[in-house]
Amino acid sequence: MKVPPSIRWQEGRLWLLDQRRLPAEVVYVERKNAAEVADAIARMQVRGAPAIGVAAAYGMALAGRAGHDPEAAAATLVAARPTASNLAWAVNRVLAAADPVREAEAIHREDVAMCRAIGAHGVGLLRDGMGVLTHCNAGALAVSALGTATAPMYLAHEAGAHLRVFVDETRPVLQGARLTAWELSEAGLDVTLICDGMAAHLMAEGAVDLVITGADRVTANGDVVNKIGTRGLAIAAGYHGVPFYAAFPSSTFDPATAVGADVEIEERNPDEVTDPIPAAPGVRVRNPAFDVTPAELVTGWITDRGLFSKPAELGVLAPG
Repeated sequence: MKVPPSIRWQEGRLWLLDQRRLPAEVVYVERKNAAEVADAIARMQVRGAPAIGVAAAYGMALAGRAGHDPEAAAATLVAARPTASNLAWAVNRVLAAADPVREAEAIHREDVAMCRAIGAHGVGLLRDGMGVLTHCNAGALAVSALGTATAPMYLAHEAGAHLRVFVDETRPVLQGARLTAWELSEAGLDVTLICDGMAAHLMAEGAVDLVITGADRVTANGDVVNKIGTRGLAIAAGYHGVPFYAAFPSSTFDPATAVGADVEIEERNPDEVTDPIPAAPGVRVRNPAFDVTPAELVTGWITDRGLFSKPAELGVLAPG
């Protein structure tokens, strides 16, 4: 793959690929402490649930190296984005470790391995000539390697299968248009970019055989919290008889939260919606970053520990 890694840890220094500047520029920025890492997460220089978990783990490692208060660093990092479960999971894991640097490096290595395992468990869903639709960016840029939703696609492509991949632009920040379409095309896959509202039409045409998205949190009952627009996509897929799958690592599963309705949904700056398309003066703007797809709309959950078709099976992902 030609896609640059989203996170680089070199000799105790942390470099993040500034994803706000892709695909026009490939620029790495150094982040020197936990506060700077939290700011990068909040401003989406680094994004995607697994990637922000890895970045936050290194933020804790930087705090440990500098002798900063680990509890304060943890609080700053966890507050950066409240919805994705990987962030708090990674921070708390490093907080409890005797060696923060070694633990952060272990989380990063495990993330790479989990991506390939997700691909291995999901690749059997894909056949040569299949049309696959994905939303937002759950690719290599959002994780450490092959991505989550894209991992089965990459492995199928490596095995010689020709897939037709449709990528939602994913308003308002356009992660699908700027990131997913770019990284898949760089890897040599057949990619078609569509507006978010076109997905149901393509399903009606019969162009889409399968939908795979990522997940920022999956609750105990199997509800999938993911980028805004995922719920509507699952509803459209259900109506048209198109299987809908969510792909994610074990660290995204949140057994402590019963249902998706209990998850705090991040509301981002309205400017993301109105730039570059301004609203009429005085019109209120909302910008929820995520929505909840009920488990009953999910055909299956693709994880690093297996492909599951029933929410009750997800219990094996719980720690310990």
